[in-house]
Amino acid sequence: MNLNNDQGALQQALGSGFNATSTTTDVIRGIDLSGKTAIVTGGNTGIGLETVKTLAAAGTRVIVPARDLAKATQNLQGITRAEAAPLDLMDPISIDAFARQFLDSGSPLHLLINNAGIMWVPLRRDSRGIESQLATNYLAAFQLTARLWPALKKAQQARVVNVSSLGHQFAPFNFDDPNFQHRPYATLEGYGQSKTALNLFTLALDERARTYGVRSYALHPGAINGTELAREAPLELFQQLGYYDAEGKLTPEKAASLKTIAQGAATTVWCATSPMLDRIGGVYCEDADIAPLAAERLVQQGVTADSLDKNDARRLWQWSEQATGIRFPVN
Repeated sequence: MNLNNDQGALQQALGSGFNATSTTTDVIRGIDLSGKTAIVTGGNTGIGLETVKTLAAAGTRVIVPARDLAKATQNLQGITRAEAAPLDLMDPISIDAFARQFLDSGSPLHLLINNAGIMWVPLRRDSRGIESQLATNYLAAFQLTARLWPALKKAQQARVVNVSSLGHQFAPFNFDDPNFQHRPYATLEGYGQSKTALNLFTLALDERARTYGVRSYALHPGAINGTELAREAPLELFQQLGYYDAEGKLTPEKAASLKTIAQGAATTVWCATSPMLDRIGGVYCEDADIAPLAAERLVQQGVTADSLDKNDARRLWQWSEQATGIRFPVN
């Protein structure tokens, strides 16, 4: 199947046999990744760390780029075939340096998992003036993928997995003012447009890269307990949303709805390894299967058709090249 997923044309479940309670152990069972090489951003905590453990146990050499190298090295202790390397996703020079070092090794890259992300942050900008969630959650993934493209192509059969979110439903990509220079800053809008951008990038990359045996996927991991994603969010915000009670304790109702770390990482691992996806790409997944289209925004599952619009995807690609100063022709 090589049809384009424009407007979500391919957003139909494959019948994977997995669901929201499936874990990384479930989805990796029977899959041998010996001799493969993977890069997992944000792979030293949360679902990223679980992804690293799972891939490494299946035989993959996993490189974990991290801003805090000491923390990453400590968290990766005891994981055979996993190694940390320095990388700051808010620093374009650091991204280039990491990619150059990897390319100099001559290794093919079979899996690039753009897992790192931030959320609930105040307005910050990188050295280029890019809003921090857009810079970290999306533009860094675009730049890293572009720079590592020769290694992905060298693998002949490679996958780029972009950890998006149901939060893409919070906002479309604002082409007129992506960096909140002419509108009030709203952190959830910033987060939403960064994840919409990942969906559009996934679509555009797959359209260009599949000729070279490289497929791309976006995914929602689920609402997960025990990650660091909300480390900057005030408790009062989660109390207003009904996640915590007046004493600062997670409510039983919300606790019951949250995934474990192993369940949260399952869709990432499924997208990276499932044979069911060998002939399909550019899709958005959740609960270890292809997700349905969402009939409207702010529903509990699915992907919005406008975050998989091929015209917006091509427009975003052009904007990304301009924002990064990188030509990414995929050839």
